[in-house]
Amino acid sequence: MRKLNFIMLCVIAIMAVAQSCRGRSGSSSEQSDSLEVRALPDTLRVGTLYSPTSYFMFRDTEMGYDYDLVSRLAADKGMVLKLEIAPSLGAVIEMLDSGKIDLIAYEVPVTAQYRGHVLPCGVENITHQVLVQPKKSADEKITDVTQLVGKEVYVEENSKYHQRLMNLDNELGGGIVIKPIDRDTLIAEDLIAMVSDGEIPLTVVDSDIARINKTYYPDIDVSTEISFPQRAAWGVSPSKPWLADSINAWSAQEAPRRERASLLRRYYELSKNEPTLFTINFARGKMSPFDALFRRYARSIGWDWRLLASQGYAESRFDSTRVSWAGARGVMQIMPATARAQGLPADSITHNASNIATAVKVIASLDRSLSRYVSDREERKKFVIAAYNSGLAHVVDAIRLAGQLGVDSTKWDGCVAQTLLLKSNPEYYNNPVVRHGYFRGRQTTEYVKTVYLCYDKAKKQIPR
Repeated sequence: MRKLNFIMLCVIAIMAVAQSCRGRSGSSSEQSDSLEVRALPDTLRVGTLYSPTSYFMFRDTEMGYDYDLVSRLAADKGMVLKLEIAPSLGAVIEMLDSGKIDLIAYEVPVTAQYRGHVLPCGVENITHQVLVQPKKSADEKITDVTQLVGKEVYVEENSKYHQRLMNLDNELGGGIVIKPIDRDTLIAEDLIAMVSDGEIPLTVVDSDIARINKTYYPDIDVSTEISFPQRAAWGVSPSKPWLADSINAWSAQEAPRRERASLLRRYYELSKNEPTLFTINFARGKMSPFDALFRRYARSIGWDWRLLASQGYAESRFDSTRVSWAGARGVMQIMPATARAQGLPADSITHNASNIATAVKVIASLDRSLSRYVSDREERKKFVIAAYNSGLAHVVDAIRLAGQLGVDSTKWDGCVAQTLLLKSNPEYYNNPVVRHGYFRGRQTTEYVKTVYLCYDKAKKQIPR
């Protein structure tokens, strides 16, 4: 009997040990599965949209607040960044739903509409719709929505701004003179420029768009809010909370916080307006302190040195110490990436001779690239000067768009200059012939005008 009891106890003990082993084995397997799920991918597939805040090309360099920040995230996590550009917010959310991307690096509104599709992550951004008005004295400035009664406000037709104004008008009992503008004709950025130029009195845009545009137009005021706050953030699939947790943890670290502060200053605070005005005293027979350098290097490309000097004027007002918001440096505002592409160390562009010599190499390269599109050498110079300012990609996009729209693609003034302006409108920058997306063409077209106005004056008063 004792022997039987002993055997039964042994069997029970063995079964308990076996069960324990199975339990630990199962737990280990579950833990392994969990670790496998939580491991970050080698490649981070990111979706975004072309916009002045998220992603765009400038001088053939990828830029944008969201792009720069997600690039830092991927670098810090040791992941390869693979970027996908969607034509709309709905399209990028579909990409997330289908598993084509892991992360939306774009400010997705935190609303019930997207709750089942997008799990917010990273730093939350709060925006409002704001009134864009000319900068005025405290007595003249509109500070409250009730002051809009009797005022004309121009907005994109059928936009969220249009809807908000109609709701506000109802709340106030009527009286706001709402002027809807066809989106095919003008968009929010155009309306902001028109407020700055005094062509219209008021418009409404989101506060982040307003802040960026204020860096171009310091004579506008964007401080009056007319809507409730709207939350927005990056997003991942709700099935990947572990990825959201990883991004949230990274965002809370000191280095990414400093990076965000730097990017906010770069994109939302640093002036993107033309350099401080510098008037050339043509009566002295000189254009700049660098005339000898312009003469020397202009010969290598067969340009009138006064045209090259005029470009230097438009770039920096001959300020050799100038550094732009984008990082361009010196008299000819050379980007560090441009210097590297020419086989030069980035710090070489701070030397005046190297700066102007590099600019001439870039001009020669642009001229070769554009010769296939514009055969007339003198006319092509306008295209080259535009491409120097914007990057070749945007000018080629504008040439293609001109061809599609039946505009003369070999002429700059009134032709390709106009189609370049269309590249800030989603209807056109999402066109299949446009391969490099959004671009603020107004600055480039004004740049070309500035160069030639200066050149025309120089030809009359400065000997060749």
